[in-house]
Amino acid sequence: MAVHTHDDIDWADRLRSLRMAEALDAEPMRAAARRLLDGMPDGPTILDVGCGAGGMSVLFAEELASVGARIVLVDATEHLLAEAHRVVSAAAGDNATVETIHADVADDGLPAKLPPADLVWASRVVHHLPDQQAAVDTLARLARPGGLVAISEGGLDFNCLPWDLGIGRPGLEERLLAARGEWFAEIRAGIPGSVSMPYGWNIALQRAGLTEVSSFGALVHHPAPGPELLREFIIERVTWLAEVAGDLLSSDDHETAAALVDPASSAFLGARKDLFLQGAKTIHCGRRP
Repeated sequence: MAVHTHDDIDWADRLRSLRMAEALDAEPMRAAARRLLDGMPDGPTILDVGCGAGGMSVLFAEELASVGARIVLVDATEHLLAEAHRVVSAAAGDNATVETIHADVADDGLPAKLPPADLVWASRVVHHLPDQQAAVDTLARLARPGGLVAISEGGLDFNCLPWDLGIGRPGLEERLLAARGEWFAEIRAGIPGSVSMPYGWNIALQRAGLTEVSSFGALVHHPAPGPELLREFIIERVTWLAEVAGDLLSSDDHETAAALVDPASSAFLGARKDLFLQGAKTIHCGRRP
């Protein structure tokens, strides 16, 4: 039986954007990977739950090249799971085994399908699930005693555009991000069985029975003018933000966004040298007693 995504987002269709984001995040997330792996036993078992395109597990595999590892990729989207297996296996070489499990992270029975892990990693997946606290509880159960659970959630939103673009009303990016927030709130409200979680991620980890709960940030900063990849990513990002905004964005702002991503337009973002990317990811950690 096929496993669905609760938010009804076509994540396979987002693969190109996920890959670009992983490339742009690689340096700070490699530092995060090293921090999470510090003190791990040789040949640890790592679960990447909701692995997406597999970027973080690529970094885990590369960092563990000398000692080996067992990396288990878990996702509900088969196309992403296959792509993640391909890139992580290439990074792992002969010193690590890479396995895949096609499964729903919201499945209470997930721990019975997976080996106990030294590190359980889940990046920006829990907030897409109906009961976020229940999902964190499940992640905690996936760790072996003494194992580490780490989730990437929240942080500082990413900005990439100058405030005044010379077209349309200034402040377009702020309005795009606000519309995306409203769009996602509507998605969460529409998920069957959706349960609110009116407290922070550190509290969720504590309620899951984890100890030594802490958080740290990973700053992603590419100053202008940035590489060509940055401009390609921003064009896709603005296209997607305008798409999900729908009626939450004014017709004037939609016209501006359309011009920004049109190669035939004088306002095309791909021709600009003042685009940048700056934001931060927050990683919350706790240890199973």
